[in-house]
Parts: sequence; structure tokens; C-alpha cells
Amino acid sequence: MPKLKTHRGAAKRFKVTGTGKIVRASAFRRHILTSKTTKSKRHARGTKEVSDADAPKLRLMLRVK
Repeated sequence: MPKLKTHRGAAKRFKVTGTGKIVRASAFRRHILTSKTTKSKRHARGTKEVSDADAPKLRLMLRVK
């Protein structure tokens, strides 16, 4: 059987940590930042862990065990 390919769109958006967690970037950080509060922009920094409901599907897309 041929090897299954990684979903390249997902591979560019999600990373797997050393412990196996899948992390993503925060949303709402691209434009119209003047109308957003400093607190909301600060909380949108960095990476967040994906939800438990989405993790199994992302593991298939990223071909992670």
C-alpha cells in the first residue's frame, strides 16, 4: 500500500508539540486592530491548544499517532 499523504493545509496551520499536543495560532489578529481592546489583542498572542473535539480529526490530517 502507498503511504498516506499529510494534509498540507493543516500542516501549515498546526504544529505538534513534543508531548503530542496540537497547537494553533489565535484568531482575530489580522486587521481592524484599532477597534479591538488591548486586552483582547494581548490574549490573542501566542499559541493555543486545539479543542478536544477537533484533535482526533487533526491527528488524521497530520498523520500523527
